[in-house]
Amino acid sequence: MFMADFKSFKAFIFLLLLLLFNTGILAKEEEAEVIAELKKQEEDSQPFVGLNIGTEVSDLLSPKDLVSFLQLQKITHIRLYDANSDILRALAHTKIRVIVGVPNNQLLAIGSSNTTAATWIERNVVDFYPETLISAISVGDEVLTTVPSSAPILLPAIESLYNALVASNLHTLIKISTPHAASIVLDPFPPSQAFFNQTLTPIIIPLLQFLSRTGSPLMMNLYPYYVFMQNKGVVPLENSLFKPLTPSKEMVDPNTLLHYTNVLDAMVDAAYFSMKNLNITDVVVLVTESGWPSHGDSKEPFATIDNADTYNSNLIKHVYDRTGTPFHPEITSSVYIYELFNEDLITTPLSEANWGLFYGNSTPVYLLHVSGSGSFLAKDTTNQTYCVVMDGVDTKSLQAALDWACGPGRSNCSEIQPGENCYQPNNVKNHASYAFDSYYQKAGRTVWSCDFKGVAMITTTDPSHGKCIFPGSKKEVNNTKMESPSSNTTSEAQSRLMGNIHGFQAFMILLISLVTTNCFS
Repeated sequence: MFMADFKSFKAFIFLLLLLLFNTGILAKEEEAEVIAELKKQEEDSQPFVGLNIGTEVSDLLSPKDLVSFLQLQKITHIRLYDANSDILRALAHTKIRVIVGVPNNQLLAIGSSNTTAATWIERNVVDFYPETLISAISVGDEVLTTVPSSAPILLPAIESLYNALVASNLHTLIKISTPHAASIVLDPFPPSQAFFNQTLTPIIIPLLQFLSRTGSPLMMNLYPYYVFMQNKGVVPLENSLFKPLTPSKEMVDPNTLLHYTNVLDAMVDAAYFSMKNLNITDVVVLVTESGWPSHGDSKEPFATIDNADTYNSNLIKHVYDRTGTPFHPEITSSVYIYELFNEDLITTPLSEANWGLFYGNSTPVYLLHVSGSGSFLAKDTTNQTYCVVMDGVDTKSLQAALDWACGPGRSNCSEIQPGENCYQPNNVKNHASYAFDSYYQKAGRTVWSCDFKGVAMITTTDPSHGKCIFPGSKKEVNNTKMESPSSNTTSEAQSRLMGNIHGFQAFMILLISLVTTNCFS
């Protein structure tokens, strides 16, 4: 409930500002700065997709070239497994936000000495911030399951680092948490029955209380790939890859009657229910790792380029659709994809070296279907993308989507009329693909303009055939984004800004900052 309350309060602040603008209380010269601040705070509160960057790469880009590559791809959030000073220095004066990591082998020293913790913060955070936008610190990685001997020192290490952040007055700006493996949650499906491993609760309870107190997220490494591999025959591959399912194949929680169309949402909700069972309801889940390998040995036949492409493309779309989870539709978890580069220096198993979207020299392993998302990989590895019908869609759903595209969607459907170039083959799938692509190209090729209630997908393969040239392949394409119905209203409201009360601007920006820091960070 607290998330809904925060959202309502945020809406109240925006309405208050709009009222102040319209009634002339804010000065016109203050308008641009306040609007810019509002926009920045709004963007900061939105879910995002980030990338994990491992460095076990034989031909890894230099820090300077790495940052240039990130900027080219419009990647705005990254996570490092250490606090690489060269990379942090190269990130200075960019808009890229970075999570820095404390390696597991440093936990003992930091957890045993406040001085060591303070020195770590000074050298790896204070020396770089705010020129480098450090957003969080991940303390260790899957400590409770991979190095259980270090479990007793985990929370002391986190608290010592947090105290050092407090001493530097950075504790409200930089969050601190620790990533967990999905295996700390037992009986994960149905999600309503999930609970944390009870042997870990003496550590997990005070840790969750710390996260609640400091407004930090519960970091979880969640891999539907492993769920599928461990439950073949029970968990459908389509469910693991975010592919649309018929209602009969959807997972249903018998206790809540919530329908789960994909494995990741079920894993996230299992974490939420596990926290709820411990009376913690105000900690947000941050997915610090998720992905799919593109290559594996004979024991991993589903580690393929097609599956990796499908999973990561659909994952990105799922986050930016902002639909939340069945248990918390008001909360969409941000996700860090594992990983940016194939780490070819990792030799076994074969799949461990093949989780990357790119090779170390920045050439793509495969072509993601996310071009035009506007906020992630906007300069995609593809030169041209198209929107077509997804395989396995029932005709009734497809016909409804086609009717919408050619009707309210205002797609150009003249070419699929009898006698025209794209009429043949005369079937719903062919006609719908043309209509979908027409809408997609006109709407600016965004991920959310190729959905049509889950029956469409973005592809890099040109669907044109014979004399039928799809809209995305025509020389002149209207890429003007369709305005939302509220665009003119917002513009008119902003044009009425007037008045002049000195000093009020500073107060309002401070209010916005306080609300965002305390409620939405």
